[in-house]
Amino acid sequence: QVQLVESGGGLVQPGESLTLSCIVSGSRFSLNPMGWYRQAPGKQRELVAVATSVGSADYGDSAKGRFTISRDNAKNTVYLLMSSLRPEDTAVYYCYARSPITRTEFWGQGTQVTVSS
Repeated sequence: QVQLVESGGGLVQPGESLTLSCIVSGSRFSLNPMGWYRQAPGKQRELVAVATSVGSADYGDSAKGRFTISRDNAKNTVYLLMSSLRPEDTAVYYCYARSPITRTEFWGQGTQVTVSS
C-alpha cells in the first residue's frame, strides 16, 4: 500500500522560509511525477510544483521564482523549499505522486502552512 507522509508545515512570518518533506513508501516502482499541491480555504486545490525522477520540474504560477522542488530518488523523498512566504501562501499542502504504469494518483494527508505576522 502506497503511503505519502508529509512533514515540515507550521506557522511562519511573511518573508520567511519553510521546507516541506514527503516520504513515499510502499510502491514497487518509482513514482513519477512527485510533488506538491495546495488548497486554501474556499479555493480549489492547485499545483505548487511537481518533479520527475530525471530532474525536470513544473511550477504553478504562484510558486515560480520563490519555491524550489527537489527529490531524493534513493530515499523516495520529495522536498519543497518555500522562500519569501506571503500570507496568501497559507494553505494545506498535499504531497502527490503518480504511478507511471497504472497512472494511479496518490495523496498525502496534508500539512498546514500558515503565513502570518
